[in-house]
Amino acid sequence: MAILSQSTASFSPSFVSTRSDFTRLTRFPCRVTFRRGLVVSSCFNSSKSPGAGGFISPDNGGEVSYELHHDFSPQRRRSGSPVFVTLPVNSVSREGGRVLRPKAIMFSLKALATAGVEGVVVEIWWGLVEKNKPRVYDWRGYEELVAMACKCGLKVRAVLAFHQHGAGPDDPNWIPLPLWVLDEIKKDVELAYCDRFGRRNIEYISLGCDILPVLCGRSPIQVYADFMRDFRDTFRSLLGVIITGVQIGMGPGGELRYPSFSPQETNLAWSQELGEFQCYDKYMLASLNASARNVGMREWGNGGPFGTGSLMQNPEHTDFFKNDGGSWDTPYGKFFLEWYSGMLLLHGERICKEAETIFRGTEVHISAKLAVIHWHYVTQSHPSELTAGYYNTFNRDGYLSIARMFSKYGFSMCCSCFEMQDAVMQKINPDGSPEGFLRQLLLAARLCDLALEGQNFSTNLDDGAFTQVLKMSKFYSNGIEKRPFSFNFVRMDKRLFESRNWDRFTRFVRQMSNGNIFRARLYSVGDTRFKTAPVMPEARLLYHLYQYS
Repeated sequence: MAILSQSTASFSPSFVSTRSDFTRLTRFPCRVTFRRGLVVSSCFNSSKSPGAGGFISPDNGGEVSYELHHDFSPQRRRSGSPVFVTLPVNSVSREGGRVLRPKAIMFSLKALATAGVEGVVVEIWWGLVEKNKPRVYDWRGYEELVAMACKCGLKVRAVLAFHQHGAGPDDPNWIPLPLWVLDEIKKDVELAYCDRFGRRNIEYISLGCDILPVLCGRSPIQVYADFMRDFRDTFRSLLGVIITGVQIGMGPGGELRYPSFSPQETNLAWSQELGEFQCYDKYMLASLNASARNVGMREWGNGGPFGTGSLMQNPEHTDFFKNDGGSWDTPYGKFFLEWYSGMLLLHGERICKEAETIFRGTEVHISAKLAVIHWHYVTQSHPSELTAGYYNTFNRDGYLSIARMFSKYGFSMCCSCFEMQDAVMQKINPDGSPEGFLRQLLLAARLCDLALEGQNFSTNLDDGAFTQVLKMSKFYSNGIEKRPFSFNFVRMDKRLFESRNWDRFTRFVRQMSNGNIFRARLYSVGDTRFKTAPVMPEARLLYHLYQYS
């Protein structure tokens, strides 16, 4: 008989379900009949057992019932931090109506549950759900995915992704904005961000038109709110129970920022780009012009700063960003940067206000993500942060105002790069400091009493990287007042289930939760026994499922 325990996990092929078993979205407890006569029930906060456990018993027609008891009480998580795992980008088909590779996904979810993972992060793409027509939503693939997580005893964090994913149509994981939105951008190209060279960026709709009816009679903020509202109504019975968190996308990469960096840059955390100010579409220019007139300096409203250099230039060789005498520290520079960052903050507040109203009373935790742009952190002007919309310099804190906004609307904050180390980064880029940046962000979150969601950027994590995550998580959560902290591991793929990586990951989950992780046990009842075929070690099996499915 396969035994599920803290250190090892084995799965029989008889646990694989058919597609039709997943399509019915059910409430707690989740119960589904699997192939080969196995009934699986997931019961949360069960009073039948004093601890986490399970049993096998005869059922009607010779079926065997397998029940998982999960203890998600506050006492269980009081001394540790839960870990969530982000599912693959292509978990749902491009048509949006079905889960891709359901066998591999189901095996993976069971393995994650046995490893002690609290739940999974599901990215819900605007470009798939509302793909063809405005206000026509197709949630079927995501309903199926959430039901699968439910049946494995996992919680779900949903990420409402209003941005493009991937570098272009040649990217196998390419997910553009909805087709009808792209049609509107073709009619009015000013809906797309623009830099000083006239280059358009359609990762995310320009925030300059946030409240203008430019999308088939609705404003972008109204479109995002309608999407959130339909999500809430579709998954209402699961909110606060299975779906415990909803992260609201606010910009490129789901982060509250401007698309200031090259969309072809696939390894942004190791970038040294200065970035480009995204203020040259007509809607942003109109706002800038109005602000300049308000301060009696009409000439300041014609565009962004001069002398910002090229993308990869040393900031000391630019007139705007250089440490001594740079125009970022002049009255004009301060005016522009306050306007530019203020527009981003206003965009975030508009979305926060809508989300708080929509999800009020659902007992679901809402959050938003900030970018960790650390590669010029030790300079005075922090140029790459400025172009992204964060007015953060050596003498000005650009994150406290954002943290206060999140606190005002009851948001948690998510940020990545928890695994990155200064000692490694500064061998490549002496101006970078991921640890310094992250500490400033975490201090702002502590001051505003925010719950925090950490995240990794690189998926190639060794023992040193996992140790760094533990270090930075303790920096935030340790202290007299324990701040709520959780970690989103990005992301689940076949490499996670390679033997060495799986050992590292399960050890990390145990360390994050201080050993208080879920254990599943299978018991025989009375004289009942049943046989299983020889079982391949679960990590190796999952690796092969990803390799060949």
